[in-house]
Parts: sequence; structure tokens; C-alpha cells
Amino acid sequence: MLEQNQIWDQLSLDEEEFTPKQKKIIAAAVEIFAEKGYAATSTSEIAKKAGVAEGTIFRHYKTKKELLLSIVAPMMAKMIAPFVIKDINRVLDKDYDTLEDFLRAMIKNREAFMEKNMLLFRILVQELPFQKELQEQFKEHIAAKIYTRMEKAVMHYQEKGEIMVMPSKTVIRLFLSTIFGHLMARFFILSSEEWEDEEEMERTIQFLMKGLSPDE
Repeated sequence: MLEQNQIWDQLSLDEEEFTPKQKKIIAAAVEIFAEKGYAATSTSEIAKKAGVAEGTIFRHYKTKKELLLSIVAPMMAKMIAPFVIKDINRVLDKDYDTLEDFLRAMIKNREAFMEKNMLLFRILVQELPFQKELQEQFKEHIAAKIYTRMEKAVMHYQEKGEIMVMPSKTVIRLFLSTIFGHLMARFFILSSEEWEDEEEMERTIQFLMKGLSPDE
């Protein structure tokens, strides 16, 4: 169980704008949403964990969904988006000699990011398919900005003859879906006993390289 200050370290919220009770509500909501999911969480559970009356929640937030969006939307807009863009740019701005080096850097980069933001990322992954507001913010703050950067990387390695000629959007989809699947297995599906970091990363890299390599 995380302490309130540990949860707040992951949030992109100005603590001075919130009362002590609001801080307790938000910290409790983050922890329970991450553990049980939004749909399975009741406001009474959040209130109990926060040590406040359930009516206190509704004095600050009209609905449970408003509470969810007050946590995830700023986190995505102010924290995840800039850091994702900045971190991915750090990878893309380096001229890696080979596609293999590029993929290895990308995977390590995303693993480090997820380790630091596990609770919030868990909530985002759970709720993104069901919350239209979060989908729109994701498209605005992350997907559109990352796509143009990834497209340049794909064209670079196609020109070097390391990726077969096919539409950039297809290559990007294969990159991202494979890497995302790798990360989901690493953090959410398989236990630490079932997972070997270096071996699994190398298998993922080789799968992409062989699958996307030009015909002989």
C-alpha cells in the first residue's frame, strides 16, 4: 500500500490547490481505481479508505466519473504527454546506427517510464477503451505528436534498407502494438518469476526486425 505522498509524486496536480480532505480522496481513488478498476469501485469505498464521509466526495465532485477525470485528464495532459514526447524525442533525436539499436532504446525507454508511473498508467490502460473524454485527450496530446516523429524514424531506416517498403503508418502500428504487448506482459500479465528482461527484450527486437526486414 502506497502512502499519500508517494501517490501524489505521480500526479500532475498542484497540491496547494487542494484541501487536506481532497488530497486524501484523490490518493484513495487513485489506489482503488488502479487495483479494482473504475466500474468496480464505489464512492463509499473511496470515502472509507480516505477516512472521510461519502458526502464529502460529492461536495467536491458531482459524480464518480468527474473524480476519475479530475485525476487522469490532467495527468495525461500535463505529465504523461510532455514526458512521453520528451522521452521519445530523446530516443528519436539520436541517430542510432541500426534499427536494432533504435528498438532496444525505445523499449528500455518505455520500461523506465512505466516503472515510475505504474498506478496512473494502470488506470489509463483500464479506462481508455471506455472513456470517450480520455480517448480524445490521448489523440490530442500523445498519438498525433508521436506519429510524426515515428514516421521520420521509419523513413530513415527504410532508406537504409533495414525496413521493407510499406506505408509508414503500417510499420508504426506494428512497432507500437508489439512493443505495447511486450510492456503489458512485462508489467501486468506475467510474474517476475516468468519474465527475463534481457531475453524477452531481445526476442521482441528480433521478431520485429525479421518481420519487417526487406525480402532478400
